[in-house]
Amino acid sequence: MGEAEGGEVHALVIATAFVGGKLLRISNVAFKQRIAMSENISDHLHNRLSLFRAERGLSRRELAELVSVNPQTIGFLERGQYGPSLELAFKLAAVFEVPVEMLFSLKPFAPLAEQLGGT
Repeated sequence: MGEAEGGEVHALVIATAFVGGKLLRISNVAFKQRIAMSENISDHLHNRLSLFRAERGLSRRELAELVSVNPQTIGFLERGQYGPSLELAFKLAAVFEVPVEMLFSLKPFAPLAEQLGGT
């Protein structure tokens, strides 16, 4: 355990798990850094996953199975709490048969009504 400024004591926790036959280890420090990074994703990466998913009538679970991820990952993506890997972005685009930039953008998407010539 280490002592931080102000006398706080922090324990370094290392979690291990077998994923896909590989032993993975992550410390709480790395996990907190990952969470901090993901909290900022929504300010930079916008997506239309929920729109495309609803259009196809897919549940989060069904979409997750199609791209080999956990259903929670789809929820995190849709809420902008997680940015996809390049591979996952391409897999999602392939499911919906659209270019990646139709699903993800660094700029907010214009409302569909505007794009379709509505008011």
